[in-house]
Amino acid sequence: MRYMLMMNAPRGTGVYGVQNWAPEDFKAHIAFMHQFNRGLTAAGELVDAQGLAQPAAARLVRAGANGEPVTDGPFAETKEFLVGFWIIDVDSEQRAFEVAAGASVAPGPKGKPLNLSIEVRQILSAPSIDA
Repeated sequence: MRYMLMMNAPRGTGVYGVQNWAPEDFKAHIAFMHQFNRGLTAAGELVDAQGLAQPAAARLVRAGANGEPVTDGPFAETKEFLVGFWIIDVDSEQRAFEVAAGASVAPGPKGKPLNLSIEVRQILSAPSIDA
């Protein structure tokens, strides 16, 4: 079963503001993520993992009346924002929860675990168009 794990960070609390971290804290955080991903790869569970740009770069896009892109954003009032994701292929929902908990404890300033929220959602297969 495939799952998408989405790491969310609170906005405006200083808990995740990596741009304000000491360089050694940021390096430790990135080293943790690399080691975490290596463990998932070794277990044959990692499909993909990516970090995302800060919310100031995000826009919502929809098609306008003539199909042209219409954008909105950024959204400074957002309480949380998506900072990264994993796509994993595991045997059970319980294992997906275990992986999410492991990602949640990534270190922050002074090595303290961040305990960030990780949203876990199963990736569904598309129904056949012949159905």
